[in-house]
Amino acid sequence: MKDVEYIFENRPINRIITKPVVEDKVDLLEKLKTKIQNIDNCELKSKAKKLVFNDGNPNSELMLVGEGPGEKEDLIGKPFVGDAGTLLNKMLKAINIERGKIYITNVVYFRPPKNRKPEAAEIMRYSEFLREHISIINPKILILMGSTAMEAIFGSKLKISKERGIWKEIIINNKKYLVMITFHPAYLLRQAEQKKYSWTDLKEIRKKIDSLQLKI
Repeated sequence: MKDVEYIFENRPINRIITKPVVEDKVDLLEKLKTKIQNIDNCELKSKAKKLVFNDGNPNSELMLVGEGPGEKEDLIGKPFVGDAGTLLNKMLKAINIERGKIYITNVVYFRPPKNRKPEAAEIMRYSEFLREHISIINPKILILMGSTAMEAIFGSKLKISKERGIWKEIIINNKKYLVMITFHPAYLLRQAEQKKYSWTDLKEIRKKIDSLQLKI
């Protein structure tokens, strides 16, 4: 046992490995927002007044995705504040949901010229941001309102008339999400006879919230 030197210290050995601090949702959302603000070569961005990013509670277990901003949303900078937003508020209230308790965003964050539907290439481009957005919020239930939201997540081959009202699952960044597709409020304003189907979907959503015992 020659040439062996023992060193004794009074300090305790630190056996705890410090993990990196997990970034806060607010910080991650701000980074995503900045990334979208810096997007290049986008007709939507070049002709819009404001980036319309989100509304509501980022810690909510329910996330709602619409299509894109309209004229009023473009002026105010907040989603669903026009006529479609008024109807959305009534729809949520009908199933005892306070709008402020859920998280709301759109597929595209800039108003399409003349309120046109986003083109397939635009939906595909912005779907990357949407998937990141969903991963950050990490909701228990994801509601896709309208064909644009459906296309951004499931692709263009599905028909909303056949897919709405059915619970689905989607995997985004290795995480599984429970999804319901339903009609967009703007579509219901144009096609009032479809509201009966929307009401069926809303009741299914409420039922699922209650069965999962979510605090919404």
